[in-house]
Amino acid sequence: MKILGIIPARGGSKSVPTKNIKLLNGKPLLQYTVDVAKKTKNISRLILSSDDDAIIEVAQQLNLEVPFKRPLDLAKDDTPTLPVIQHALKFYIAKGVYFDAVCLLQVTSPFKTTEFIDKAIEKFIVSGADALVSVQQVPDKFHPHWTFRVNNENNLELFTGEEKIISRRQDLPKSYHRDGVIYITKTNVLLEQNSLYGSKLSYIESSTDKVINIDTMYDWERAEDYLKSKNNLI
Repeated sequence: MKILGIIPARGGSKSVPTKNIKLLNGKPLLQYTVDVAKKTKNISRLILSSDDDAIIEVAQQLNLEVPFKRPLDLAKDDTPTLPVIQHALKFYIAKGVYFDAVCLLQVTSPFKTTEFIDKAIEKFIVSGADALVSVQQVPDKFHPHWTFRVNNENNLELFTGEEKIISRRQDLPKSYHRDGVIYITKTNVLLEQNSLYGSKLSYIESSTDKVINIDTMYDWERAEDYLKSKNNLI
């Protein structure tokens, strides 16, 4: 299977200025994803999608391919992920280059590993699913069977629609949430169904100790603490 690896990294981060190339333990944040993604055996081509000249320059210094500069209308605060991926695919299709699927790797999840990426792609291929996402188990206290919504009578009801609550933690079915580390989707699903997930969605569970999504300065500080603790163990 021919897979296009896309690392999206737009400029203009407000919560953590210049986040994608800000130095984390002496390395640009972007480099953490580039270094592991380059070593994968299952990604056919790895590229950056960015609108920002400074990010593009750092990417090129890391020998990451930058085939185009992303249009500004696809680099807004509220731009969804799907059109960014579609733009990259259409760029290659116009050149007569085709991919079977796309593997999206977020810069803001820096502690993924090469082994994890390859394992995810291998599971995706074997599953025959339209897409695969990385997930983590939902903590019991936030489990859908233990969460409520307000009904029309201004009373609480179970969010699942069940009439009775599951009282024992041991009886709760496993539930998962996306953690943003990796998304893999077939090209035809992305372009023809206009979907990132399709109708058959597979999953891979991430190691909870390695997943830190950097959206705020608090997350950045957690990432620094993680690296310090990791270095102290070496």
